[in-house]
Amino acid sequence: MTALCADCAVRDAALCSSLADDQLDRLRQLGRRHRVARGETMVWAGSDSLVCATLLSGVLKLSATTRDGREQIVGLHFPSDFIGRPYAGTVAFTVSALTDVELCVVPRDRFEAVLAANGGMERLLLERTFAALDAARARLLSLARNSASEKVAGFIVSMAERARGISDSCALPGGPVTFDLPLTRGQIADVLGLTIETVSRQLTKLKVAGVIALPGVRSVTIRDAAALRACAGLDPA
Repeated sequence: MTALCADCAVRDAALCSSLADDQLDRLRQLGRRHRVARGETMVWAGSDSLVCATLLSGVLKLSATTRDGREQIVGLHFPSDFIGRPYAGTVAFTVSALTDVELCVVPRDRFEAVLAANGGMERLLLERTFAALDAARARLLSLARNSASEKVAGFIVSMAERARGISDSCALPGGPVTFDLPLTRGQIADVLGLTIETVSRQLTKLKVAGVIALPGVRSVTIRDAAALRACAGLDPA
């Protein structure tokens, strides 16, 4: 179990970074590594909330099913993100793997005991919960007010900011950033409230303008980060 934390790539960014060594030892004894293959579901909405987890690698999606049976993606999880709902009896959203993922999983009741005994970890979880709430509100504002071009450019910016935790991303200091989008164009359209044709058209416009390149089906290279942020209506980095 020592190796569970010793080779953890997200150790300094995850919730457990707030734990002292003795507290980490206790959590280490409770945790186990768990892998979910691309396309598989980790937990279904409405099922019992049995575990909490930290995402070690890969990308997960949170989704809900509409009354007419369509899937609506409501969020994404990246490495170091916390998965689960302490003190909740059931799961609110379905959690599925967009890529092969690896998690550090702890039984929910035991995680709650660790959380209750560690104020620093509890505060960090609260901070991240509020940050996620702020991000959700910002997304609602974007959906309501931003143009299609701003939405697509902003989505690429947000994915690039998280690309460091995705294994197939790469960047050279001062050079272009290349990474794979975790969603298909159809899924991006659902997230942004657009049609797939609109998403494709906006990506092509950014490519023609020299702001990005599209070397693969999902691969994106950001050639001009400042121009991309301007297209998204964001302040310079």
